[in-house]
Amino acid sequence: MAMLRFVPALLVLLAFTGVLPQRVYSATPLFAENADKVVSLRNLTTNVNEVSGEIVNNSKDPVRDVNLQILYSWRWNNEMHPGTNDPGQAFYQIVEPEIAPGQSTRFSFKPPMPMTARRDGYYDIIVKVVGYSQIYRGESRAR
Repeated sequence: MAMLRFVPALLVLLAFTGVLPQRVYSATPLFAENADKVVSLRNLTTNVNEVSGEIVNNSKDPVRDVNLQILYSWRWNNEMHPGTNDPGQAFYQIVEPEIAPGQSTRFSFKPPMPMTARRDGYYDIIVKVVGYSQIYRGESRAR
C-alpha cells in the first residue's frame, strides 16, 4: 500500500524534470455499435468461398485492429419446412494494419474450409465491423 502512495510522487518528479515522453500513443479498443461513423466498409464482393472489400477510416484519428464479422446465414429454399442441418457459420477476422484518417485498406477472407454446397438453400453473407482500436496521438507537456 505504501508503494501506491509513492507512484504519484514519482510521476510529479518526472514531470518537473522533463523526463515524461513528449508523445503519447494510446490505442483504445472499441466495440462497434455505430462503427460506420468511424470505420465503414465499401466495394464488398461476396461469394460462398471468398469475401473481399475495403475498410475506410472516417475519423480524424488512425485506427487499427479492425475486427470483422463474416456471417454466412443459411436461408432454406422452403422456410416453412426447414431442414435439420443448418450449415450457417460465423467467422471473425482482424485486419491489423493502421489506417490513417480518410484512408482505406483492402481485406480478403476465405473460410478455413470450403462452405458446403447444397441444393436446399443458399448462404446470405453479411460482413460488418464489430470492433476496432482508435489511436490517439498527442503531446504530454511537463509543467
